[in-house]
Amino acid sequence: MRKFTVTAIAVAIGFTFSVGAMAQTMSKDDYKAGMDSIAAEYKSNKASCEALSGNANDICMAEVKGKEKIAKADLDARNKNTNESRYDALIAKANANYAVAREKCDDRAGNVKDVCLKEAKAAETAAKADAKSQMKVSKANKKAGKESAEVRKDARETSADARQDAASDKSDARYSVAKEKCDALAGGAKDSCMNEAKLNYGQR
Repeated sequence: MRKFTVTAIAVAIGFTFSVGAMAQTMSKDDYKAGMDSIAAEYKSNKASCEALSGNANDICMAEVKGKEKIAKADLDARNKNTNESRYDALIAKANANYAVAREKCDDRAGNVKDVCLKEAKAAETAAKADAKSQMKVSKANKKAGKESAEVRKDARETSADARQDAASDKSDARYSVAKEKCDALAGGAKDSCMNEAKLNYGQR
């Protein structure tokens, strides 16, 4: 399963929002050409999955569908050129990556599969939390640029709150993964594992 670091996610999100902010909206012809290209690529990629069977086919199809959804969301983001559309593109990526990771976890069993699923969910949660935080920060900064010093102060506070919320969501997700790993243990070892997990992720 693909793992995502918080740093990599943050960089990708910042890049998406900053580049999107500079982009121009597309012409109708360019947008249609983009959609036609996505449809053609989806058809070709889908055909390549037909030679596979079982979970390999499921993984392949999840990747193909995810790629299509990401491409459409990115195209819409370039066309609409709004914080909301760029946020939607990031969410599409998070959902697509999670769908693929979840299918890959089906090749595993027992606690190993449970941990795999928790890690996949944690990566999705982190990506969505950062996307939500970045959208709030972008909106606050945009408003602050046009308003008074008092509004700029509120924007800074909003940005800080958004980042704190994102950090909390990611910590909770990591704690969920740690708990699942502890479930593979028993007795004192499990208790020690749980106590360490609670300490590391600020849980009670």
